Amino acid sequence: MNSVSEKENCVRITRAAKKRAAALASAEDRPLNKKRVALGELPNLSNTTVSVNEVHKQKARTKSNTSKGTLTRKDGVFKEDVDGKPEDPQMCASYASDIYDYLHKMEVDPKRRPLPDYIEKVQKDVSPNMRGILVDWLVEVAEEYRIVSDTLYLTVSYIDRFLSFNVLNRQRLQLLGVSAMLIASKYEEINPPNVEDFCYITDNTYTKEEVVKMEADILKSLKFEVGNPTIKTLLRRFTRAAQEDYKTSDLQLEFLGFYLAELSLLDYNCVKYLPSLVAASVIFLTRFLMRPKTHPWSSTLQQYTGYKATDLKDCVLIIHDLYLSRRGGGLQAVREKYKQQKGHFVYSELFSWNSSSAWQTCLPLQRYQLYILTRFKCKRWPGDFVFWDMASDGN
Repeated sequence: MNSVSEKENCVRITRAAKKRAAALASAEDRPLNKKRVALGELPNLSNTTVSVNEVHKQKARTKSNTSKGTLTRKDGVFKEDVDGKPEDPQMCASYASDIYDYLHKMEVDPKRRPLPDYIEKVQKDVSPNMRGILVDWLVEVAEEYRIVSDTLYLTVSYIDRFLSFNVLNRQRLQLLGVSAMLIASKYEEINPPNVEDFCYITDNTYTKEEVVKMEADILKSLKFEVGNPTIKTLLRRFTRAAQEDYKTSDLQLEFLGFYLAELSLLDYNCVKYLPSLVAASVIFLTRFLMRPKTHPWSSTLQQYTGYKATDLKDCVLIIHDLYLSRRGGGLQAVREKYKQQKGHFVYSELFSWNSSSAWQTCLPLQRYQLYILTRFKCKRWPGDFVFWDMASDGN
């Protein structure tokens, strides 16, 4: 037995030695390595020779061309692709349109939508005003715990979906709110508040066990489908589309849009609209308030939002009433929020009622309120074209 094992070991050693010798011999005959080229720059044809200098020249040409934005052909017309920004790889420009198509399919899914009239048909002890007060308070909770706005939008979505299929008395409405925010925080936040934090914010009106129990009830009602697209999700892309063909400060457009979007959360009448329609209405009203003498809609916005100006009319008027405090005037949390920190920019620059030159960048609410309402009600615009029926301003 020993002699057999020794022979096997000798065979293995001999074979290994032969392999090493062959490798050394081939290495001596092998020419020097060429400069490596990135795999993505190699052509698919194996018999094609690649020049490194040509590759670098091609990259330079590509970068200079795409830095100005990518043009896409749609219905025989070239339009700028707001997602075609290759300098930012996180924008996922190559498949951004597929992502938003998927998000649109999600938002129209009846299983992920609240009933448009759930307070009238389902609830017996909850009114639209109570819902508004709850959302207004949740805005303060989000500020207290430094919760991102995406969490707030998801929270309101969970509340509306739960109330669409579950009768709730008013004494448990606040419990529903904190439990919904607990779920949304776990989904969105890096360091979400814990259960004790949400009990504390209610002055310990509810116990930890009650919050956890309500959390489970919400998840069962939602069938654990908690990743809905929200107004904020779609507003980000629509804002980019608005900035492509609109000569204005990006910060002004962005902050005013976020402000109007959060105001829309307060009103029960906005529940019946898809998040994409509300986001598009926010862009429409934002552009109108900043440039009242220019038509706020364009062919680019119609392409990326999927809505014509006529589709937005009713929702725009609701958000405009919120903006003027004709609706939800007693709900001040969102307005106070945007007076603070970065949101102060919105109030100081866009809502400067006493500034004599403020009207050049935005319409002051008190002084030009009648002018706005006249334009909205009469449906016409300077230049003798119909306001709401106009889908494009030539951009």
